Amino acid sequence: MGIRILGNLHAKALLRRSIFHASQTAPNVAHVPKGYLAVYVGESQKKRFLVPISYLNQPLFQELLHKAEEEFGYSHPMGGLTIPCREDTFLNLTSVLNGF
Repeated sequence: MGIRILGNLHAKALLRRSIFHASQTAPNVAHVPKGYLAVYVGESQKKRFLVPISYLNQPLFQELLHKAEEEFGYSHPMGGLTIPCREDTFLNLTSVLNGF
């Protein structure tokens, strides 16, 4: 019984160390929930938004993706997908897409 408890404590300590190490190696990586995509929107100040992946099938959102491809190619300066439009325009578009 004592050996099993020590084994569990040792395993918990290893788990804590691995979580701590992972958080140290990638502190700026934010979690994106399953089924969502992180995009950066804005002209001078980029703001991060999480959009459902179902938007990828919508023609309005695909137009934005084509504009992003034309402007940035496959090299996005923010490290994620950057949408070249104003924030208020993007919010209006997403509110329309939420109605679908």
